[in-house]
Amino acid sequence: MTAPLPGTLHEQIYARLKRQVTEGTLVPGQRVPSLRVLASELGVARGTAAAAYDRLIGEGWLVARGPAGTFVAEGTLSAPATTAPTVRKKRVPESATPREQPEPLRLGLPALDAFPRKAWTRLVTRHARSAGSLDRPEPAGHPSLRAAIAAYLQRARGVVCNAGQVFVVPGYRAALSLAADVVLRPGDAAWVESPGFPPTAHVLARAGVRVVPVRVDEDGMVVADGIRLAPRARLAVVTPSHQSPLGVSLAMARRTALLAWANAAGAWILEDDYDGEYRYAGHPLPALHSLDPEGRVLYAGTFSKVLFPGLRLAYLVVPQAHVHAFQVAVEQSLHAGCPELYQAVVAEFLVQGHFARHVKKMRTLYARRRDQLVQALTVLEPDGLFVERRQGGMHLVIRSTRAEADTAFARRLQAAGLAVQALSTWSADGRGPQGLLAGFANVETTTQAKQIAARMCQSMGSLCLPDQTG
Repeated sequence: MTAPLPGTLHEQIYARLKRQVTEGTLVPGQRVPSLRVLASELGVARGTAAAAYDRLIGEGWLVARGPAGTFVAEGTLSAPATTAPTVRKKRVPESATPREQPEPLRLGLPALDAFPRKAWTRLVTRHARSAGSLDRPEPAGHPSLRAAIAAYLQRARGVVCNAGQVFVVPGYRAALSLAADVVLRPGDAAWVESPGFPPTAHVLARAGVRVVPVRVDEDGMVVADGIRLAPRARLAVVTPSHQSPLGVSLAMARRTALLAWANAAGAWILEDDYDGEYRYAGHPLPALHSLDPEGRVLYAGTFSKVLFPGLRLAYLVVPQAHVHAFQVAVEQSLHAGCPELYQAVVAEFLVQGHFARHVKKMRTLYARRRDQLVQALTVLEPDGLFVERRQGGMHLVIRSTRAEADTAFARRLQAAGLAVQALSTWSADGRGPQGLLAGFANVETTTQAKQIAARMCQSMGSLCLPDQTG
C-alpha cells in the first residue's frame, strides 16, 4: 500500500501512470486512455492530463502514435508477470438488455433510458460470436476484467492495486460474504452504519458475526461510538464517499480515526464505494483505501449503479499479502464465478473509454434530474416534508415533521405506485430517523417530477397540488 501522492494534479497523474508502468499494470505496447477519457475519469481539465502525458512521453515511458493513440513504450521496466493474471479468451453468450420499465422513485437503479445501448450491443455481439469456452468461469474473475478494473481504480479513485488483487463477484453481498469468510470467524464483532444498507447486517449475521450498529451523523460513522461499543471488533463496514442512505461523507478526522483504530486493533475496514463516481460539486472524493498505508482496507465496488443491475458484477480489492487466502476462499465460495461474456464486454467497455464517457454524461444528467425533482417536491413543504440536498448519489432523503410514522406513509405511497422506502427501516432496530428515500435517476422530465409530487400530495390528502403541465 502507498500513501496519498503529493504534488499538483498533473504530478499526481504522472506518478500514478508511471507506477502502473513500473509495476506491470500497464505493459509495453498497451494503449493508454486518451486525454479526453483520462480527463473525464478524473474530473480534471484536459490540459492537466496533457501535462502529465507530455512528461511521461518526454521521459520515454509513453509513446504517441498520432491518431492510433498513446501507448506504453517498448522496453520499459515492469514488475514480474505474476502480479497480473494471464488473459485467456473464454466467453459464453448472454443478453444484457434490461426489459422492465422502472417504478418511479426506485432506489439504486441507474438511468436506463440513458444507457449507451448501441455501443454495449456492438461489444456483446462481437464477443458472443467469438469462439467461447463452455467450461466454468474462473472463480476470481476474467483476467481481462481484473486488469481493466485495476487500471481504472488507480486512475480514477486512487486505489493502488494490481489485477491479482481484484476479485470479481456477483454483487456487493458476495463481496462482503467473501471478506467475512477470510477475515472473520463466528462470534467476531463487526461495526455497521446505523442507518445503513440493510443487506450488510443480514450477510454478517448469516456468517455468525455479532453485528454492532454504530450511529451516523452529519460527519458519517461516529467512530468514537464504535470504539466504545466494541473496541475489539474485527471489521467495520462503511460507505465513506456517500453514506448509504443519508448521503453524508465521512469527514477526514473520522477517516483518520477509523484507520488508526483498525491499525491498533488489527481490524479490517470494508469500504463500500457503491456510487463514488457520482458527485455533483467539485471532484469525486478520494477513496478511503487511498489513505491507507497499512493495508487494512478492503475496497468493494460495483457496476450495478453505473451500468445496470442485471449485470450482477461487483469486485473486491484486497491487500497483496492476503491474495492467496482470498483466492482459496473464492474457489470454495458458493457463487463459483460470474458469466464470462459480461466480464469480457465490461473489460472492453472500460478499456475503450465508454465507461468514462458514460460516467461523465451521467453526472450532468443526474444533477439535472435531481434538481428538477427537488424543485417539484417543494410543494410538499407546507405538509411537513423537506428534501435534503446532498452533493452526490442517486437518491434523495425526504425528512418529515408529520406525526405519522414514515413506514405508514411509505406504504401509502407504494400503494400509489411510488417505490419510496421508509428511512427508519434502514436502522438496525427500526427506530432510526424518520423520512423517505426516493431515487431520482429515472425521473426523466420536469413533467414527470411534477406528476410524482402530485401523487404524493394526493396520498397525503393535500390541497396544494402542483401544476403538472410542465
